[in-house]
Amino acid sequence: MSKQRLYLFDTTLRDGAQTNGIDFTLADKQVIAAMLDDLGIDYIEGGYPGANPLDTEFFGSKPKLNHARFTAFGMTRRAGRSVSNDPGVAGLLEAKADAICFVAKSSAYQVRVALETTKEENLASIRDSVAAAKAAGREVMLDCEHFFDGYKEDPSFALACAKAAYEAGARWVVLCDTNGGTMPDEVEAIVTEVTKHVPGDHVGIHAHNDTEQAVANSLAAVRAGARQIQGTLNGLGERCGNANLCSLIPTLKLKKGFADAFEIGVTAEKLATLVKVSRTLDDMLNRVPNRHAAYVGESAFVTKTGIHASAVLKDPQTYEHVLPELVGNHRKVLVSDQAGRSNVIAELDRAGIAYDKSDPKLTRLVEELKEREAAGYAYESANASFELLARRTLGKVPHYFEVEQFDVNVEQRYNALGERVTVALAVVKVDVAGEHLISAAEGNGPVNALDVALRKDLGKYQKYIEGLKLIDYRVRILNGGTGAVTRVLIESEDENGDSWTTVGVSPNIIDASFQALMDSVIYKLVKSGAPA
Repeated sequence: MSKQRLYLFDTTLRDGAQTNGIDFTLADKQVIAAMLDDLGIDYIEGGYPGANPLDTEFFGSKPKLNHARFTAFGMTRRAGRSVSNDPGVAGLLEAKADAICFVAKSSAYQVRVALETTKEENLASIRDSVAAAKAAGREVMLDCEHFFDGYKEDPSFALACAKAAYEAGARWVVLCDTNGGTMPDEVEAIVTEVTKHVPGDHVGIHAHNDTEQAVANSLAAVRAGARQIQGTLNGLGERCGNANLCSLIPTLKLKKGFADAFEIGVTAEKLATLVKVSRTLDDMLNRVPNRHAAYVGESAFVTKTGIHASAVLKDPQTYEHVLPELVGNHRKVLVSDQAGRSNVIAELDRAGIAYDKSDPKLTRLVEELKEREAAGYAYESANASFELLARRTLGKVPHYFEVEQFDVNVEQRYNALGERVTVALAVVKVDVAGEHLISAAEGNGPVNALDVALRKDLGKYQKYIEGLKLIDYRVRILNGGTGAVTRVLIESEDENGDSWTTVGVSPNIIDASFQALMDSVIYKLVKSGAPA
């Protein structure tokens, strides 16, 4: 029996951007779009061209996507205007996009109260807008806003809106639970009825999470015949968020009822990168990842104390519904010293570090990890720092050089153009095999200056770090008050495109940054096989 194709539509960059406290930059959008494309998403909704300068610029040139169709979002023509005389529709047709997703009211109440127009005019607006985009050679879809509430109020009008879009040429008619209050049984019943009028392979679902059921509602719609699911990474979105693709994707891939019946664009290989995708987005937004998130959360495969831990050590299937490695996660057993050793050994195996199970240094490493994580170090997010800590404790990191002293100064002054600028200057003194080297550098901030100065001259090791560069820098305050502790995560990259993350923790942000910088440089030397 052949599987049916199920299409995934991501709206992180549009609906997800409505999350309180989130403001994407153009660079953010470009990186996230590429990440979604690599994951195997079918449609990436980039935003609302014409609504703001950022989205207009983003749609000025189409991103280079290998799989996904780049989609522009916007309203159908306004009441009382023709398509050719509506600037919003014109902006959508001009946008460099593969597809256009219109939004239109499908609730008689919303048409009457919010739009203050007639049902007939609303239907005409849908037909005219879809037809214009179709004539322009675009793939067209319509988000039927407030569809489920509208259907419960006036089913004939809600269905008329969906049918108007389909009959005018829309590839997808998307049913939106805009207020997020519809129950899964209602969604299944209503979608079943809709598919009697619009073929299911042209029907999509767009669920909001106001009752914590957006994922359940999306799956209910699929069971009823819908073949497109709209959602966001990590469930971002207005109010309580949208359907979480990081929960939906593994459910569709790994749960028999869906996996046997449907095929999606995300391969098993890409599914194994899902944790990385989820955490990369959180890191970009400087958000604390939800450790209890399904599938991708840090605690999703953690077992602590008692008979559960004992059972998991014997057979993980006793308390795990899927293998964590399938989504790029891994199990942890947080119990006795023995379980602690098991976790560390698993991490050492992952890093390819040789060890002897009878070595008492393993116990010392377990205790060191516990103490450091209690102090704020996050080795889950800093693979390189963990590897260095393990190698140091097991006695396997060469002593390449020693930083004898560093100094950072921030100065505000006028430049040659008479502009007031802030400049940071760092001086670093290092001892490389008895040779004392002093380097100074300016930067646009103290950490940048310190980074440049540290890597400016390491004597005989300089050739090993020439390709090293800092690509991301993230700061998180771990507690409040005057004694606040700061965690710094630094992502670095080498000449081969390999990247790694290091961590530093201190009440002093410069000290925390320097710890992470040092780990990055030393990790590169170890990785490059630099001699002691």
